[in-house]
Amino acid sequence: MIDSYLRSPYQKIIINPILRTPLLKRTVPNALTTLALITGLLTGYFLFSQRIILSIVFLTLSGFLDTLDGSLARHLHKTSDTGAAFDIFSDRVVETAIIIGLFLYAPSRGMQALLMLASSYLCVTSFLVVGIFSGNDSEKSFHYSPGIIERAEAFIFFALMILFPSFFTALSYLYTALVLTTAAIRMLQFYKQKHLTTL
Repeated sequence: MIDSYLRSPYQKIIINPILRTPLLKRTVPNALTTLALITGLLTGYFLFSQRIILSIVFLTLSGFLDTLDGSLARHLHKTSDTGAAFDIFSDRVVETAIIIGLFLYAPSRGMQALLMLASSYLCVTSFLVVGIFSGNDSEKSFHYSPGIIERAEAFIFFALMILFPSFFTALSYLYTALVLTTAAIRMLQFYKQKHLTTL
């Protein structure tokens, strides 16, 4: 949801100037995806190690790199199906690592972490199913179906859970509920769209 409203100014103010730097012109987009993956995995590790500041730093870095890799690929005209697939897969690996890290930070959070993973699994399934049966009209390499909880919102929730551990339970339940709501709305909208086109 945040991405839908703020992506354009964020792209113009922050990403586009960076794309024009000489260093990035010589960078392979998949290298940025790999760095986003590594820094995301390190976020989970630092959570396990209970190093809060490093967790936040690497969470932010991973999220930033993830917004940069696709833009760089489009800027250099190097978009590809393999790059898009690697990006999507890496995103899910990072989110899984962070949720596991949140659990390992305090193993008593097992049920909350399980619910977050389950809701993410169902939401990703709804995203992929709708994407398979819908045409692509976005700048991305695949059909993009926005929702209440997208990657920016997820990272904000993760940051809040890291910074305010006493509110973890409430935040995790709210996250789970919003992710499930996103999946339900997406499937309902898809059903209505397909049902109307067949009338």
